[in-house]
Amino acid sequence: MKATEWGIKIGRMPQGDQNQITDVPGVRVGHATLKAGGRQTGVTVVLPPENPFEVQYTAASEVFNGFGKSIGLMQIDTLGTLESPIALTNTLNVGRVADALIQIAIDQNGNEVSTYNPVVMECNDSYLNDIQTRSVDFQMVREAMDTASARFEEGAIGGGRGMTTFGLKGGIGSASRKIEVGEEAESQSYVLGVLVQTNFGKLQDLRIDGYPVGEKLENGGLKQSTEPDKGSIIVVMATDLPLSSRQIKRILKRSMIGIARTGGYMGNGSGEVAVGFTTASPGDRKNEHAVTERDVLNESLMDLAFRAMAECTEESILNAMFSAETVVGTEGHVRESLGERLGAVGSPWRWK
Repeated sequence: MKATEWGIKIGRMPQGDQNQITDVPGVRVGHATLKAGGRQTGVTVVLPPENPFEVQYTAASEVFNGFGKSIGLMQIDTLGTLESPIALTNTLNVGRVADALIQIAIDQNGNEVSTYNPVVMECNDSYLNDIQTRSVDFQMVREAMDTASARFEEGAIGGGRGMTTFGLKGGIGSASRKIEVGEEAESQSYVLGVLVQTNFGKLQDLRIDGYPVGEKLENGGLKQSTEPDKGSIIVVMATDLPLSSRQIKRILKRSMIGIARTGGYMGNGSGEVAVGFTTASPGDRKNEHAVTERDVLNESLMDLAFRAMAECTEESILNAMFSAETVVGTEGHVRESLGERLGAVGSPWRWK
C-alpha cells in the first residue's frame, strides 16, 4: 500500500503512470530478500536500459553527510558517467555485493573488463538483522539482476528488508513525476523517478505532508527515543531529461528538501547519499571522436526538475514506510509497520 492509497497527495506535479522510478523508459529494479529468523536483509539493484559498461550514462552523486561506506562515487563524480548497475544493501555486505557486480560484469563483457567501477551503497540494518553473518552473496545479487523488471515491490524487501525509519519499519520506496518542457505547441514530456533505501529519523520528528504524525503516534503509546539519529538514507534518481553531470548534481541536492519535509535533519552519525543518472544521449565507451555533442536542458528550465526531485524523495520515503509490514528480527527486535500502527490508532487526518 502506497501513500496515495491513504489519501495522501504529496506535491503538485503529476505522478508517473506507476509512480515508480521505472516510469523512466527502460529502467528496471530487482530485489533479492532474506527473511529467516535473525537474518533480515537483502539487496536491491537499479538497472539502466542497456549494459552500462558499454553504454555509459551521464551521472553524478551528492554526499550530504558522509557517514557511509559507499563504493563507486569517486569515479562517477570524476568522469560524470555510470558504468555499473546501482546496488543497495547493508553496511557489512558492500564489499561482497561489489565483488558480485564485478564478476557479473566479467561474465557479461569478457576480456573487455580490465577496469570496472561497481556502484554499491548501504544503510545499517543491524537492529533487525544479524549483520555479522554477511548473508548477501553472489547468488542473491545475480537473482536481483535476473528478476529486475519495470514493476517491482516496495517496502520491507531487498536492501530495505532490515531497515528502520522514524522508529518504525522502513525499506525501499519509490515515486515519479511527469515533466513537460517547452511551449505548449512544442512541449516534450519527460519523467523523473526516485528510489530510496530509508533507515533514518526519530519517531517524534515524523511528518506526513507537513502534519506532525510522529508526535501523535507517541501520544498513542509509542515510546519517545532519546538515542541520537545514526540512521541513513540512500536516494537514487533516474530521468530521461537531457542533462549534464553538473545539472544532475544540482537536481540531487534537492532530495534533501524531501528528506527534511518528512522530519529528517541529518544527524552526526547518519549518512545521506544521492546518486542519479539520465538515460538521454548515453555515451559509447569505444567512442574515439575528438569532440562529442550532446543535448542538455536549458538551465532556465531546471525548476521543474528541482520540484520533481523534492516531491519524489518525500513521497518515496512515505511509500517505503506505508508499504512495509512489521518485521521481527534478530534477538526478537521488532519494527512496527506505519500502516499497521495508524490502523490501530486511527487515521492521522482525523486528528487535524
